[in-house]
Amino acid sequence: MLGDRQDWINYNGHALSHTYDNTNGQNITTETPGNTAPQPASAFTWRAGILYNFAFGLTPYFSYSTSFVPQTSTNYQGQPFAPLTGKQLEVGLKYKVPNKDILLTASAFRIDEDHYLEQDPVHVNYSLDAGQVRSQGFEVSANANITKDLRAIASYSYVDIRYTKNNEESQRYNPYTGAYSSNSFSEQGRFVPYVPRNMFSVFLDYSLPGNSLKGFGVNGGMRYVGFRYTDNVESFKAPAYFLFDIGAHYDFGASIPHLKGLKAQLAISNLTNKYYVTQCSDYDCYVGQGRRVYGNLTYNW
Repeated sequence: MLGDRQDWINYNGHALSHTYDNTNGQNITTETPGNTAPQPASAFTWRAGILYNFAFGLTPYFSYSTSFVPQTSTNYQGQPFAPLTGKQLEVGLKYKVPNKDILLTASAFRIDEDHYLEQDPVHVNYSLDAGQVRSQGFEVSANANITKDLRAIASYSYVDIRYTKNNEESQRYNPYTGAYSSNSFSEQGRFVPYVPRNMFSVFLDYSLPGNSLKGFGVNGGMRYVGFRYTDNVESFKAPAYFLFDIGAHYDFGASIPHLKGLKAQLAISNLTNKYYVTQCSDYDCYVGQGRRVYGNLTYNW
């Protein structure tokens, strides 16, 4: 497989900086024009991959790709950022069990991105160029119809994402005292914040057998999200959490042919109404969604 892409960008933008000075009661306002437009840029990106389908259901593959994303924001001085560029390597296996509705997949990857933006620790409403970030890890998943009535979906991922070329330093924050450390720590080699290293989920769906219950089904599963660092120098972690979900569904067309395509579903997410934190910064944390009950009625034709 081969693919390529050509991008051009020519963004126009201007800014005015206002400075107010009330020294000696003179009330002086100074306007400084600035140019927020990045220089016109273009990029050629491409991807290539190879895979082979063995007769017994195994498909190994390898792929390489490059990327280009314009960044139209500016730093606190109004200077534009260079485009985000990257390259990705991925290798994996897919296995379709012969004569079974079972698909197993596994993949490993490495992604390098240059001109990755992070929050400016001094000018908090702006970003700064954090240099290069490397993300590497692996994913495994299974999608299987275990029986005619029972289906299972499961996945696990591990992601190690760090600053690999970074000259920035930041002070560590203590959430218990509300104080910053007296010395600064290098961000080089640290984990990028807000990204969990481990995630896992499993989900089962069971259609009830028998004519009296024809069309009814129940399902349930669990989700796990590992801890996440809260800033660029690993000051502290937002804790990991487990969540449980359940649901039921009914296919009207299974017992009433004229209603084929009409389905109803009821679901409950975060069944135990667990209190958990999705993300933290130095000053606040974001609480995850509590128990949620919702239903829907769909019709497909």
